[in-house]
Amino acid sequence: MIRHTKPVRANWQSIVEGQGLTYHTVDGQPYYDESVYYEFNAKQIDQIEADTNEIHRINLEAVQNVIDNHRYDELQIPEVAIPLIEWTWNNETPAVYGRYDLHYDGKNPSKMLENNGDTPTGLIEAAVIQWFWLEECFKGKDQFNSIHERLIAKWKELVAYLLLGPLHLTHMDSNEDYMNVKYMEEVASQAGLKTKCLPIEEIGWDKIDQCFLDEDLSVIRNIFKLYPWEWLLKDRYAANMAATMKNTYWIEPAWKMILSNKGILPILWELNPGHPNLLPAYFNQNCLNEYVKKPLFSREGANIEIVAGDASIKTLGKYGTGKYIYQQYCAPPNFDGNYPVIGSWVIDGESAGIGIRESNTLVTGNFSRFVPHLFN
Repeated sequence: MIRHTKPVRANWQSIVEGQGLTYHTVDGQPYYDESVYYEFNAKQIDQIEADTNEIHRINLEAVQNVIDNHRYDELQIPEVAIPLIEWTWNNETPAVYGRYDLHYDGKNPSKMLENNGDTPTGLIEAAVIQWFWLEECFKGKDQFNSIHERLIAKWKELVAYLLLGPLHLTHMDSNEDYMNVKYMEEVASQAGLKTKCLPIEEIGWDKIDQCFLDEDLSVIRNIFKLYPWEWLLKDRYAANMAATMKNTYWIEPAWKMILSNKGILPILWELNPGHPNLLPAYFNQNCLNEYVKKPLFSREGANIEIVAGDASIKTLGKYGTGKYIYQQYCAPPNFDGNYPVIGSWVIDGESAGIGIRESNTLVTGNFSRFVPHLFN
């Protein structure tokens, strides 16, 4: 695992904009940074792939454990969500993708830091932008990246399983979220689905027919959402979610609330103590002297506290209320003050490729840079 630097392409901004990455620069600084790339060997890629599949396997077992033992209170999952979770899990309603964030140093097994199984972003960067970078800059080299092809294949498979009607796709008022949803719309269209994209605030409710509607008053039967379940369930229509669960497919499904909850980390450790792909984690500080304190619900590195001697740090954010978990601190790989985290994508339940976020601090946040990779 080697970190390289290289000159950027002279017109890289216009190139990536043409490929869909319109948010390549934030506050004058590159979010997508091709002045850097990481090189792996084939053995390391095989390791990451195998680790990801194993991590996903034990995560699904942990979901089953939560459901079987009704452990929702431990995760602060509200009562209204339980029928949705159990219906979608037991009936295997459509699920497409997720992303595990991994600690990996090129030598030892990957360690799961956390999972975004509900609303993972960074999809365009991982699936498209770094692939075209490779094709132009390192023709003949390889990259662990079959995300685009696997997404199309999954949507093709779902054509026969989705309910009657188009696939709606919804997003918040964010350029990044909008472009990620438009990319997902593109792969779904390539798979043969009729699609319709709309902002989350445009979704309405028909009291008479008891169904969700789009802005044209068409019934929503299948909807891909880039909007967290915990936010949906605070919405004024939350009580209607369970009432329509048999005739509306939300993708990702409600059981992903368990996977994207940081409370899955201590449950995983409880079920798999000493597992080589896990870090010790608990619902209290327990015996940990060096740890990372994380809210059950948090995103983009907000409200994280690291307690580890000189490495101690605390981030601000809007998730600082409610329950926390404590995960053993594991010093990230350090390349001259740059700290990479592997985002390992799972499509249709299988490892499909990686993207890398790099930070100048120990916490990977909203402004951490996406950098490409290759392997030999």
